[in-house]
Amino acid sequence: MKLFPVRGGIHPDYRKGETSEKPIVSLPMPATLYVPLQQHIGVSAEPLVAAGDRVLKGQRIAGNQGSLSIPQHAPTSGTIRSVGEITAPHPSGLPQSTIILEPDGKDEWAELPPPIDDPLSADPNLIRKRVAESGIVGMGGAAFPSAVKLNLGLQYKLRILLVNGAECEPYLTCDDRVMRERADEIVDGARIMAHALGVPRIIVAIEENKPQAIEIMTKAANGLLEVVPVPVQYPMGSERHLAQAITGRETPARGLTADIGVVVHNVSTACAVHQAVRHGRPLIARVLTVSGRAVREPKNIETLIGTEVTELIEFCGGLKEPPICLVNGGPMMGQPLPGLKVPVVKGMSGILALAASEVNQGPERPCIRCGSCVTICPLGLVPVELAAFIRKEQLDHAAALGLRDCVSCGSCSWVCPSRIPLVHYFNYAKGALNAKDRDRNKVERVKTMAEAHALRVAKAALAKQQRTPKATAARAE
Repeated sequence: MKLFPVRGGIHPDYRKGETSEKPIVSLPMPATLYVPLQQHIGVSAEPLVAAGDRVLKGQRIAGNQGSLSIPQHAPTSGTIRSVGEITAPHPSGLPQSTIILEPDGKDEWAELPPPIDDPLSADPNLIRKRVAESGIVGMGGAAFPSAVKLNLGLQYKLRILLVNGAECEPYLTCDDRVMRERADEIVDGARIMAHALGVPRIIVAIEENKPQAIEIMTKAANGLLEVVPVPVQYPMGSERHLAQAITGRETPARGLTADIGVVVHNVSTACAVHQAVRHGRPLIARVLTVSGRAVREPKNIETLIGTEVTELIEFCGGLKEPPICLVNGGPMMGQPLPGLKVPVVKGMSGILALAASEVNQGPERPCIRCGSCVTICPLGLVPVELAAFIRKEQLDHAAALGLRDCVSCGSCSWVCPSRIPLVHYFNYAKGALNAKDRDRNKVERVKTMAEAHALRVAKAALAKQQRTPKATAARAE
């Protein structure tokens, strides 16, 4: 298959060797599980349980609120200790609403929905409903509700389901191992999603540095879908760039890959869809990579959602040295963790404990106008100019130069010889602009409501005036 060139990109030290040859292992049952209500992009789930309730494995314990929300399920059987707040696995370190579950050790399943008979010919609405009810999100890190993506076939003319097995982030090998060990589940899940989307073509894209995964997936595909090796070039795993490499078409600014006829799902998401549709099992566990030179024994681990990160570190033999940085995800697009006492969530693909020797830290120096950030930006932006406007708080000027198109891949920060944290500037500015938009929308809503209220009052006054002469005449008669 012919591939198309992608603008920019970098080639960091991938450092996948620590875990790429280590099979997936299961973490023993934790003593306590912490299930956050917000594990996805969208509205937080609403708790359906209270302290003292006994729950079964797979039981729904939090309901979704609207289409852009997902339910949460009990990872095992046990008793609800409380519904409270604990530290979120987020750089802010702010608390978030969480259901705290004490396992009883029985791991007793609730009654699950029956398997969908012949899902490859079933009503697509039934597939989408099952995926939504199972709490499945994009497991590559974005955590976007998967059922919403499966609805895109109703709004766009789609041609390709692109299954993302690139895994371009350094250190992370969990998707590589899932492809090697669960290829049949990926193929089946991908075919089910393609049926729900109504697309005729399925392509699994895998970076060339994963030859075993390419071979195993090709054999499992058995001609039912295409397995395509793609160049090792960060950020090839970004859905926009992967779609461009496969189709040769760029996703429009502020648009979706669906605009060019492509929907992208992660390989682990395909596994979760297989489990939900074929066996009725909700998403209550995931595979992730624990790595970094501060970790004594890096591993690929399958763990229940809600497990504390500290338990995974202990399962890996603990830390050899205090890490200089803890990361949720990969080192390029991942987010700093506030500590180890935070839970594993559905979108967590890795936990990195990085030693000082792995982090290129140092004082920020003045920009030397070398242009390296411009050359490697995969979106064709001019990071140095964006940062200049952001420093001056001229965020609207930065937005006019394409700030919102930035995918925060971190390539510009990685290549900068002056160690300017460009991606931090961009994340700050995008957050500030989003807050400004929310405030503007709130003002517009209040204005609209005030105008509607004034109109109702005026109509009521007019109606009263029109009734008054009639009432006076009636009394006179």
